Amino acid sequence: MTNTTDTLPPYRAYPEGPLPDAPPPSARRQRHSGRRGAALLAATALAAGLVGGGVGAAVTAAVDDDARAPFSALEVRTASNATGQDAPAGSVEQVAASVLPSVVSLAVRTSTGGGEGTGVVLDTDGLILTNNHVVEPAADGGSVTVTSNDGSSAPARIIGRDPVTDLAVVRADGLAGLVPARLGDSESLAVGEDVVAIGSPLGLSGTVTSGIVSALDRPVRAGGSRSPGQDSTSVIDAIQTDAAVNPGNSGGPLVDRGGAVVGINSAIASLGAGAGGQAGSIGLGFAIPIDQAREIARQLVDSGTAEHAQLGVSVGDAGVGSSGVSSGAAIASVQPDAAAADAGLRDGDVLRKVDDRRVDSADALIAAVRSHRAGDQVTVTYVRDGDTRTTTVTLGSDRG
Repeated sequence: MTNTTDTLPPYRAYPEGPLPDAPPPSARRQRHSGRRGAALLAATALAAGLVGGGVGAAVTAAVDDDARAPFSALEVRTASNATGQDAPAGSVEQVAASVLPSVVSLAVRTSTGGGEGTGVVLDTDGLILTNNHVVEPAADGGSVTVTSNDGSSAPARIIGRDPVTDLAVVRADGLAGLVPARLGDSESLAVGEDVVAIGSPLGLSGTVTSGIVSALDRPVRAGGSRSPGQDSTSVIDAIQTDAAVNPGNSGGPLVDRGGAVVGINSAIASLGAGAGGQAGSIGLGFAIPIDQAREIARQLVDSGTAEHAQLGVSVGDAGVGSSGVSSGAAIASVQPDAAAADAGLRDGDVLRKVDDRRVDSADALIAAVRSHRAGDQVTVTYVRDGDTRTTTVTLGSDRG
């Protein structure tokens, strides 16, 4: 069978149908050496997935600083949400008890169908972080209902969506007793580290699975919008895990053994699904790093939209004959006055590294660039006419 990478579809997804900044990079711990070297995951996309383009019918909202400050999860915090169980610290049992009150189920209904997914509580006033592909069907006239861990339910409205990163923020109105999640630091993750996934696979809310971080910096192309005229895929700079995730886990947390959210589950690799069926876990799940998700969520809450770093090039996978190299991202064209042009990059150059992160393909370049913010300076290693060179690039913005 053909291997595929699927954005986790919501269960029963019918085919008819200002927050605190993350700490600066200089303050983050050095990544484990084993995470270097992103590899391309060649994949095809299934139907229920990411969409491209604008925010659509996203509703914007501002958050009152005084109300948000004591509760906001969009920061690295050291306090614990532990509920006092006698389970050993760091055990799956203890992590589950700590995190489950901060995880909710989302039910999406439209005139042509519906679906279910998962969300992470950001504050006591009902801000919920989830995947864009979970709530995208409700962006034009549908409804979203949030159910907390204790079974209480309330309607929710979309605050902002970002199809590029497959993230969205909704607010549940009038849902009491919400416990904000503790967001961690995905930069400090190491391959082999224990993690726990929590969500509502196949509508089974509060499901807990465990595994390890299988890989880091994994460029994963996933998606598949049913919306005509929209870009159907997105490249996720993913944490790979073997913790079982399935349809319905979308938007739920990937958590470290300290109980901190380190990723937002978004996609799985599968061997394909039969007619009318859905793909399931084969031990290859992918989560959006929380350091990236935190920044996107902050922007969505502030303005309803998000900004992304850009190099300003059109690229394809390098092939034999591309400046004498067989792997990398080959520049097909450089946009005038864009970041790449200002740094002296030209058509035909083959990009091999962004800082010390290896670039093996076009998707690996996209993922590497999107892991940064607009305005960041990066060192790009490239090959021109057989010679390896470097240049410093100040990344631009897709906002122009």
